Amino acid sequence: MNVSTFFARADRTTRASFAVRICCFTLVTVLLTFSSASVRGEQVLLGDPALTSGVPGSGPISVPQIETWLDDEHNFTELTPVLPLGLSQGTSQITGLNENPLTRAKIELGRQLYFDPRLSVDSTVSCASCHDPSMGYTAQTKTGIGIKGQAGGRNSPVSFNRILSDKQFWDGRAGSLEEQAIGPIANPIEMGFTHEGVVKRLASMPVYAKQFEKIFGSLTIDTVGKAIAAFERVLVTAPSPYDYNEQWRAFKDLEPEDLEDDPELAELYAEAAAGIKSHPMSDSAKRGREIFFTEKGNCTACHVGANLADEKYHNIGVGMDQENPDAGRHVVTKELVDTGAFKTPTVRNVALTAPYMHDGSMATLEEVVEWYDKGGHPSKHLSSKIRPLKLTDQEQADLVEFMKACTGPTPPVETSRLPADA
Repeated sequence: MNVSTFFARADRTTRASFAVRICCFTLVTVLLTFSSASVRGEQVLLGDPALTSGVPGSGPISVPQIETWLDDEHNFTELTPVLPLGLSQGTSQITGLNENPLTRAKIELGRQLYFDPRLSVDSTVSCASCHDPSMGYTAQTKTGIGIKGQAGGRNSPVSFNRILSDKQFWDGRAGSLEEQAIGPIANPIEMGFTHEGVVKRLASMPVYAKQFEKIFGSLTIDTVGKAIAAFERVLVTAPSPYDYNEQWRAFKDLEPEDLEDDPELAELYAEAAAGIKSHPMSDSAKRGREIFFTEKGNCTACHVGANLADEKYHNIGVGMDQENPDAGRHVVTKELVDTGAFKTPTVRNVALTAPYMHDGSMATLEEVVEWYDKGGHPSKHLSSKIRPLKLTDQEQADLVEFMKACTGPTPPVETSRLPADA
């Protein structure tokens, strides 16, 4: 029995009680998750602009400014991240904090490194070159573009919501965010540097040297990776119209008399109602939701969970008609079943991250839906999850509208405040 049917049949008291339980489920899940491990010094809601606003001041970060920053013990308090509405259902997926706890100082150092082109051999390419906040934390090119205009072999994955992801890259070859962060530095197509070279360069800049010494005790390629990973872990998407709609679904069948004697329920109801009013989903998007979450669209065969991605690898036939197709995950595992398989990308903020697929071969969401509708491209290793959907033109359009409704803001980030050379 679905929630709507339950509410239609239940009496007033039962309906009200059930609504409260549904609405509070995410909060309880978060609290239980935190109580199962030691809660760190301070809980912070991810998406808070203060985490990504940079060291106070203007212009290049100077030695006196960074010394003042590092003298503030508040910046070294260990943080327990709290995920926003929608994403909070994935709290149990968070990994890496035991090995690399979050602090404001560490996040800020990672922010500087993320936007600093001096991590590349010729000081022209930064992490943000392929994972640009203004482009949905990706790049609007088919593949990433590195030093000297070299084109990489795959589309740039998004760098938001990585706090819910363990293995990184399209083929999962990096076992953690820390490992992923330092990979491009030594890639000859991307940043074209060496790990030894970048450590030496950073050590020559007093602002960086002082931060690494105070935060980590040393400047190594591993601590470079830890700082960048800390920054990336706080890049999360805020609630989208989809999330507010899901919140409202637990309340939509309540009657006014259900709220009369329950101020707490009335407050939760008002909050949910305000959410859908300020972040409405269109009728088309609502129809698309039903397609997405049912066998009709089959989308949740891969796009499941809080981040609408199963963190697994699938061959959906993309690029398999090429003379030398990309082997994908197979290169890492050597398993035949992984031939041409690539990691499921998140549907969140997908409207901002074109072009699509591991090779950037699809320019629009309409093309993506059409690809799935026809059942992909025949391939020896095509996933069993891929099958023709036989959607009407209207149903395909509705599915696109739903995916667009999964877009929420990302936190504002200071991009230009970087350490002075000396």
